[in-house]
Amino acid sequence: MSGAQQSELITKLQDRTHDCLKEFIRPDEPIAILDFPDIRNCGDSAIWLGEMAYLQQRYAKRPSYVCTTDDFSSDELKDSAPNGPIFIHGGGNFGDIWVFHQDFRERVMELFPDRQIVQFPQSIHYKSAERLEQSKRAIGKHKNFVLLVRDEESFQFAKENFDCQVYLCPDMAFCIGGIEPAAPQFPVLAMLRQDKEQVGTVDFSAYPDIPKEDWITESRSKVRVAKALGAASALLHLTPSEMRLRKLDAAANNRFQRGIRQISRGRAIVTDRLHVHICSLLIGRSHAVLDNNYGKIRRFMNAFSGGTDLSYKATSLDDGIRWAREQAGIAA
Repeated sequence: MSGAQQSELITKLQDRTHDCLKEFIRPDEPIAILDFPDIRNCGDSAIWLGEMAYLQQRYAKRPSYVCTTDDFSSDELKDSAPNGPIFIHGGGNFGDIWVFHQDFRERVMELFPDRQIVQFPQSIHYKSAERLEQSKRAIGKHKNFVLLVRDEESFQFAKENFDCQVYLCPDMAFCIGGIEPAAPQFPVLAMLRQDKEQVGTVDFSAYPDIPKEDWITESRSKVRVAKALGAASALLHLTPSEMRLRKLDAAANNRFQRGIRQISRGRAIVTDRLHVHICSLLIGRSHAVLDNNYGKIRRFMNAFSGGTDLSYKATSLDDGIRWAREQAGIAA
């Protein structure tokens, strides 16, 4: 995949994103964004930075109110953004795998029945019919909820089950744009999940030459320093919400840059993380893709990002490593 092809794909997905979002953002209205991902997963920070980049590049806007699930205040939201849409951060937590975020989303619908609520692109997965019925009731009662989803399966599921507007939209991380990577250090790097979305236990004993990592390990002290520096850069004449945004942006940038440095170390990559796939496209690195435990990555690739020379849908770990070694120019 040439640099021109990479740029063309990224631009195409950015334009598709704008087509989905443009009717919900108006220059004269403030924007609130809820559920900032103050967690170790670099992929969630990539989504956040893409959301910020989209608003800045297309509208020269910054959100008037942001929060995590822990520091959310309905009164502060009303003061900082008394009108306009309420956006909820995108990702892969719509459903009952990461139910805390779904509970928060439905609580916001209940608290703001008369405000338009727009869900940035999500993947949907429910295991419990009872939990699905609860979500149906919350969305049906609200009447002004807009749901953006990242794959065809989620789109069809939402159209069949939820009484709301539904749009098929790429992941917001593509709005970051292309990134220049550092020089690789290893021929092949394996970036594999270590959480509840992983598929079984991976036996990596046959590949002692390949580093196996995940990108959920971080230095808490470095993130605290990043937040402090973000706040220190904004000490004068800023509202509490603006101060919070500076701090959260700094934390997201710290995590995202850590993730980019980490994956740049591989000349070729094997992964079962969606945002390692997306970030590999942004830096132009070859990568073999396995799936998570409910098909999220394949579904996204089928909708938007598959079919490039940079990515390969591996049938197994052995198959992915074989392909990655070929891309790195080493014998199997």
